[in-house]
Amino acid sequence: MKYIAFILVMLCSLLNAQSIRSLVNNGNELYEKKQFSDAEAEYKKSLEKEKDLMEGTYNLGNAVHKQQRYEEAIQNYSQALSKTTDKETQSKIHYNIGNAYFGGKQYQESINSYKRALKLNPNDEDAKYNLSYAARMLKAQQQQQQQQQKNDKNKKQDKKDQQKQDQQQQQQQQKQDQQKQEQQQMAQQQKELSKKEAERILEALKNDEKNTQKKVRKKVPVRINVEKDW
Repeated sequence: MKYIAFILVMLCSLLNAQSIRSLVNNGNELYEKKQFSDAEAEYKKSLEKEKDLMEGTYNLGNAVHKQQRYEEAIQNYSQALSKTTDKETQSKIHYNIGNAYFGGKQYQESINSYKRALKLNPNDEDAKYNLSYAARMLKAQQQQQQQQQKNDKNKKQDKKDQQKQDQQQQQQQQKQDQQKQEQQQMAQQQKELSKKEAERILEALKNDEKNTQKKVRKKVPVRINVEKDW
């Protein structure tokens, strides 16, 4: 009975292994047909049955990488890296991690990954080429960032100068408005003074006329009665 039970266990394990292998193979076939989303689904099914399956994790990384989900690809590659001690396989994984970083324009990180791949496999010509290309892209990116920073700095200075100019114009306008207001007030005051002066002069003339009439009345001779003849 123990022997039969052992055979059954081995048979179940074999069937399960075949099932996992079948899922991985299905994923590989779909991957070759560029049906990356469907391949991803098959690889995930294989990992549901065997979560420590390095091949399923690695291939899943490839599938999501092709869908430009670079961060997710890096996570899967890193998990696959921890599931193998084979240097050649590790070198390939580091190479793919470098490609994922490159796809996300993280050029410094991609350079570091290519260097790790070359440390494990110094003869990897693809890693050498990609390392050189990533270095050129990093330099171009840094130059672009420097130019952008310069442009931002110039824009900031231009904005500051414009604000200063606007402030000066505003102050000048306020000064002109104040001068205009003062001139208007002065003109109003002069107008009021002129009116008062005219009234004062008119009043003075009236007073002079009254005084003159008084003087004239005073100078009129008193009529003297003439004596009657007898």
